[in-house]
Amino acid sequence: MNITYRKLTNNDLDTFIDMRIRQLREEGATEDIDLVAPLRDYYDRHISDGTFVSWLALDGDRIIGTSGMSFVEKPPYFSCPSGRIGLLSSMFTDPDYRRMGIAKELLNRVVEEARAYGCGAVQITASDMGVKLYTAYGFVHNQNFMQYRL
Repeated sequence: MNITYRKLTNNDLDTFIDMRIRQLREEGATEDIDLVAPLRDYYDRHISDGTFVSWLALDGDRIIGTSGMSFVEKPPYFSCPSGRIGLLSSMFTDPDYRRMGIAKELLNRVVEEARAYGCGAVQITASDMGVKLYTAYGFVHNQNFMQYRL
């Protein structure tokens, strides 16, 4: 096994989207719509404008791990004076490759992308499985997060 890492390209999108959907299913999401077209549209637009970046883990030519970071900007606030935030997503490792440090390496790479973009914070809605990884990395819970579905 020879694990290598590289950035996502548009040529990887079919596999990347499949893995994103696998991740959502594994996390117990209700699959009430076909997400393939909306995901492709999102990634096409945001990869090209630089507001989404992903690092991949590969075993040979096979993608076995994914990560994603979306960059958003909101009005500056005390704990994030730049107002730039990285929204972490798409953290997924093939079950056969878990507990090998792959997710930590992918996380480190996208966090560095957020730092280079000028983000003052990185946020994630973590799955139960991911909480240990993110806590060990230094993420802390923010009990104020709420969402209103439109």
